[in-house]
Amino acid sequence: MKRMDYPQNDVLLALRIKALAHPARLAIVRALMARNACCCGEIVEVLPLAQSTVSQHLKILRKAGLVKGEISGPRSCYCLDREALTSVAAEMERLGLPIVPAPAESRAERRDEAVA
Repeated sequence: MKRMDYPQNDVLLALRIKALAHPARLAIVRALMARNACCCGEIVEVLPLAQSTVSQHLKILRKAGLVKGEISGPRSCYCLDREALTSVAAEMERLGLPIVPAPAESRAERRDEAVA
């Protein structure tokens, strides 16, 4: 059987796209985009998911390098790695998939929905 060695950038991009390919993880990313950082409990408050489910999704996002986390006593606080998200968008554009920024009002509406 022939083995294919993929470029490391492609492996990382695939890992990140796979991490983003779940509606709950997209909702978590949107919630984190609305704030600089927040704790797991704060994310649970804005999503219709159990704390354990949110924690599992955060673990996947962390493994992909899209979210950074810090354990502070009993609390786990998280923030987006915006540079990593920008990298995903840039790689998608290099694939020929133009990334069209959302209008400012749409971004604000989504941010408000994620926080509500």
